[in-house]
Amino acid sequence: MVSLVLAALAPAMALFSYVYLRDVYSKAKMFLVLRIFIIGALLVVPILVIQFAFTEENVFPHPAAKAFLLYGFLEEGLKWLMLFVFAYQHGQLQRPGDGILFGFSVSLGFATVENGLYMIAYGLEAAIPRTVLPTTAHAVYGIVMGYYIGQAKYKEDHKKMFLLLGAILPILLHGGYDFILSSFGHYVLFAMIPFMVVLWLLAIWKLKKASRFTV
Repeated sequence: MVSLVLAALAPAMALFSYVYLRDVYSKAKMFLVLRIFIIGALLVVPILVIQFAFTEENVFPHPAAKAFLLYGFLEEGLKWLMLFVFAYQHGQLQRPGDGILFGFSVSLGFATVENGLYMIAYGLEAAIPRTVLPTTAHAVYGIVMGYYIGQAKYKEDHKKMFLLLGAILPILLHGGYDFILSSFGHYVLFAMIPFMVVLWLLAIWKLKKASRFTV
């Protein structure tokens, strides 16, 4: 059991440490970051219950609808809502880069618990593929989401546009990931590898852009 817990936590903690240290302009208080992380973790169970119920009832029979609505919209929409309520509206975004830190935290909180449940079901052998694909993908969704929410806080003229982008882009990225995973069969790696490369290039670009902003 200890091995499962460590395996589930390790990738999230490693990625979180990298972004926290990389974010030279934004050193948010750790208890705020931890609170957002826990909020992300608490989203897992209700989301899984909804996804299970909708899957059992075959509400979204088409793979694209299931990928973009049941997974992309539901998961990223709720993460965005939590980030908007607990970080944006409560004045926790002291600098634009804080949005990335909080977005990253809510996504890794979700991914950590999801990893743990997956490993309980499938064992430690699931640790490596979960680290390489879903955890890193969740990290990118959070970075993109947080980047635009951070921009919305400090660019009043385009606030609505940035808030909308902070919701829509992660939903589309997440939906695209799940659609590839569910629809490409034996050729999934040929589509997934370039998709993941694009995700990480996007994340690096947003991190670099955020690091140039000062308030």
